[in-house]
Amino acid sequence: MTTVTDASLTPMMQQYTSIRKDLPKNTLLLFRLGDFYELFSDDAELASSLLGLTLTRRNGTPMAGIPHHAADSYINKLLRAGKKIAICDQMEPPTPGKLVKRQLTRILTPGTAIEDTQLEANENHYLLAIQLKNDTLNAAWLDLTTGDFTIASDANSQNLLSTLHAICPKELIVPENDSKLWQNNPYWNAIKFLTTNKPVTEVPDFFFDTSTNFRNLTEALNVLTLEGFGIEQDHPAISTACALITYATDTLCNKPRNITRIKKLEPTQCLIIDPATLKNLEIFESIHNTPSRTLIATLNNTVTAAGARLLEKYLITPLLDVPEIHRRQNSVAAFIEQPSPLNALRHALKHTRDLTRILCRLQNGLRNPRELAAIRETLLQLPHIKTTLVNFEHSLITELNQKINTFDELKLLLAEALNDELPSKSNEGSIIRQGFDAELDRLRSLTSNNQSWIANLERSEQDTTTIKTLKIKYTDIFGYFIEITKSNLHLVPSHYIRKQTLSNVERFYTPELKIKEQEILQAHQKAMAREEELFLNLIQNILSHSSSLYSTAEALAQIDLFSAWAHLALERNYCQPSIDTSDIIEIEQGRHPVIEQVLQEEATTSFVPNDTWLKSDNDQIILITGPNMAGKSTYIRQVALITLMAQIGCWVPAKRCHIGIVDRIFSRIGANDELSRGFSTFMVEMKETANILHNATSKSLIILDEIGRGTSTYDGLSIAWSTIEYLHGNLPSGPKTLFATHYHELIQLENTLPRLRNYSVAVKEWNDQIIFVRQVIPGAADKSYGIQVARLAGLPPAVISRAKEVLHQLENNGPSPNISLPSPKHKKASTSTNSQLSFF
Repeated sequence: MTTVTDASLTPMMQQYTSIRKDLPKNTLLLFRLGDFYELFSDDAELASSLLGLTLTRRNGTPMAGIPHHAADSYINKLLRAGKKIAICDQMEPPTPGKLVKRQLTRILTPGTAIEDTQLEANENHYLLAIQLKNDTLNAAWLDLTTGDFTIASDANSQNLLSTLHAICPKELIVPENDSKLWQNNPYWNAIKFLTTNKPVTEVPDFFFDTSTNFRNLTEALNVLTLEGFGIEQDHPAISTACALITYATDTLCNKPRNITRIKKLEPTQCLIIDPATLKNLEIFESIHNTPSRTLIATLNNTVTAAGARLLEKYLITPLLDVPEIHRRQNSVAAFIEQPSPLNALRHALKHTRDLTRILCRLQNGLRNPRELAAIRETLLQLPHIKTTLVNFEHSLITELNQKINTFDELKLLLAEALNDELPSKSNEGSIIRQGFDAELDRLRSLTSNNQSWIANLERSEQDTTTIKTLKIKYTDIFGYFIEITKSNLHLVPSHYIRKQTLSNVERFYTPELKIKEQEILQAHQKAMAREEELFLNLIQNILSHSSSLYSTAEALAQIDLFSAWAHLALERNYCQPSIDTSDIIEIEQGRHPVIEQVLQEEATTSFVPNDTWLKSDNDQIILITGPNMAGKSTYIRQVALITLMAQIGCWVPAKRCHIGIVDRIFSRIGANDELSRGFSTFMVEMKETANILHNATSKSLIILDEIGRGTSTYDGLSIAWSTIEYLHGNLPSGPKTLFATHYHELIQLENTLPRLRNYSVAVKEWNDQIIFVRQVIPGAADKSYGIQVARLAGLPPAVISRAKEVLHQLENNGPSPNISLPSPKHKKASTSTNSQLSFF
């Protein structure tokens, strides 16, 4: 960053340079000048490139400006580009001949934005700090917009990295001198992948120094020790929590005021889903970039932003805690039992607003009058919500209902004090209702009378001077003046005093107007000051109820999510799964939740349900054969998704379901290259398989699709064979596994592995055509039907015909046949084939 520090700079540019030099690196400074935020030097050139701004020069210095009233849209673009933005505001009205006092009021970064226009309402907005210490990965993540604050530590980095991928942080902060520690870690590639396409900020190492910053952490939480949160004094991840608070304080230009709790996450207390499985199961993101076709979108039937964010948190940390799963399930069941009040409840919830994020902004000094109206609107709904909840005669719903306060006095105060329509900024006035405050009404009447006096004066001067275009105008800098066009200057009375000359007009004032100006400005300023005082009093009154408001908001979020799941279960015929600590997965007529919804929306066909029976010490491995497109991948995915849904407390798409808690879900599906990282399809496949084999336990669920297809047929079959044997092992039980394959030779393993069962996806043949039945049945498939599938895909008839000839020769002559040349009618067709060979 090049900045000029020459003493010959104007006072304003000296002020700019003084503020600019103390900013963190890679930060753009928006410097308020009147109605614009200006950028100078390198900042201007970068902003011009990113935002398409016109670049100008002043005394040789590049500069670009954005209107202050439209700043949000420009800032959002910069944040999405991973940039940081410092806001320097004017702290006093401009006075002619005096340098305006300016001050840094905010540093916006991708992970610390709290403004409503810079957030996705339905998504959590996490800032993540990570640190390696003694080969242990420590982490803390904070959503400044809600105060959600968590720390975790694990010597097995892979366990914790799974959760960190799921939270999808908007920004990461790391110690600036930790790079060597990272690269020596065995999970370096996974850590590196976590930071891909995310803004990473290197901060001074002292940010992570507990001895220096622990007091900042406890002061932000308003406690003396963390033991009340169940966090021991020597917990290794406290350093990362300290770094978050220090960084948040720097960017807010003040201590965060909305953080009241911190919790400790033990990764081994949650169902762990590794990053590859998160991607393969399309839990948060669609492989084909179709947001509506993800599990979170399918389950998100909520009507509030807080409910949607709670769903995301539940999917990030699925449970191993059976009693808590039962609490969530039974809450859903209580809503299902009363469909009529359920609809009334959801209608009332739809009219509530995001209390948690509104309180965050108020506590941290962002004061939008319309957000007070949002609180008023929410409070008006609470009595109706509480009355409706009484209809659900269940102790769990009663418990949630008791956490909702109706705030009768606050509700009445806001109704009496606030106008029906409110401005977006407090300095625009018209916030407080007429009749609420006698002093404000008196000052407003003075202002109103004075404005009438100005209007009367304008008409009088027009008549006296015969200048019909004469206008009395006002600006913040020049106050009130009489404006006359150049063509009428010969009619100007002698007692007019010239104030300013412009290209087309002259501006004048009179002693009478000057005196009145002082009266008007004083009355207006006093009215604005009184209204600001009343507005701040309302905010303080709201914040005095913040603890109870947060509690109410949390209860409303749970009510929204559980009632949304109940509505979903009724609409889509979901069942309540039986959850325990057994080693069984039993699903009767299970369906894939996402694909079923897509088929319903497209109204093309209905989803074919299938049963599943897995038991760690008996039917441990299900080997599934069948042609491509028959539904093997859909089937194994749906079992994993149903298991996940059950362990977040949701009901599931099945007729009946029994899930014994699983500790991990692993998958190896698809053949997605990572060429940009130097990994081939086969290398990715083997890395993911290795992770499964090293970390799976007898309580895990594994789904594998086409292991070994990324290499030669012999190698692939050998790897698939040995992988199944390894998963089976010699112990009495092993991880529950669904293994889909085209290697028909593997079906022989049922004869040697007592816990392996052969299944297949049924198809029907008719006139050399196949019909996909989508039914998973006991027994192995008799053949792969590859040529029939190729015909369905649209291969030319000549290719299909020649493929049949080659297949016939392979089947008759073994794996190394002397394949004859094609007959003349096939000369234009390719003779190459990738068909699977039979070895045994």
